[in-house]
Amino acid sequence: MLERRDKLGKVLAIGGKIGFNTRRKTERMTAAILFAFASAAFLGAAVVTSQLGLRTMEPLSGAAVSVPAFTLLFLLLSPILLAGEPVVWRGLPIFAAIGLFFPASLTLLAFASNRALGPVITSTLGNLAPLFSVALAVVLLHEPLRAMQAVGLVIAVIGAVIISVTRPRDLGHWRSLALLLPLAAAFVRGVIPPIVKLGLEVWPSPLWATLIGYVMSSLVVLAVQRVRQGSFLAQEPASGLMWFAITGIGNGLATLTMFAAVRHGPITLVAPIVAIFPLVTLLLSTIVLKHLVITPRIVGGTVLTVAGVALVLAG
Repeated sequence: MLERRDKLGKVLAIGGKIGFNTRRKTERMTAAILFAFASAAFLGAAVVTSQLGLRTMEPLSGAAVSVPAFTLLFLLLSPILLAGEPVVWRGLPIFAAIGLFFPASLTLLAFASNRALGPVITSTLGNLAPLFSVALAVVLLHEPLRAMQAVGLVIAVIGAVIISVTRPRDLGHWRSLALLLPLAAAFVRGVIPPIVKLGLEVWPSPLWATLIGYVMSSLVVLAVQRVRQGSFLAQEPASGLMWFAITGIGNGLATLTMFAAVRHGPITLVAPIVAIFPLVTLLLSTIVLKHLVITPRIVGGTVLTVAGVALVLAG
């Protein structure tokens, strides 16, 4: 009798442990999904606000405003945000090295592309980023990629590309060399999440990762601005400075929530969700920029994008 009770106790203990681990995994996946959707929303909105800023400022000057704007805001809030966050010095060189390229180079490429091709094309070709992210995650991090997730990813990307096909005439002509800008931005945006995830395994703090990266990127864009203009801050209209400051905050929040998403879940789940940001750009462009017309092709592309993400989530 006692032996049976011992066995029953062990079975219940194992079952309880399995149930706890399952709940914890579900909570982490839910957090990753929510953070990924938040990142897509912030990113899509920032594409539109940068277009407003580009009406009075050039891309490089805009980058010298947007990146430091979020860095300054983060530094002011850091006593509150970073209270209780441990410091792991081994992770500092990783995040500092990432900051030399991201978000500095990505911001410069995105703003230049936005000016040359417009916000919808910029964000949609940027939607190729999850292809790079997922491929690198599978190869470098050995993350599993289920067939349904792979199909969903491809469908989402196809849908986003279809959205960009119906581009209004006043956005200018396609230029083959200009297309390299959003493609390069997509590559940078794609390879960063797997590298950040490696860094977060050493120092599991998306807050510190974002702050360190933005401090380094601020130094890069300010140095570029100093060399080009002879001063750290461009003498530009107040409206342009305001829109690029707002854009910087939006991009910064997109980065922070993306880092939080990859901290909690696999990149094969997070990257396709973040890739829906062109839908936000499309909606806001229709409302704010008022030069986009919703056509059946755009509707079809939207349906495909949403269906693709649904398959990724189901997988």
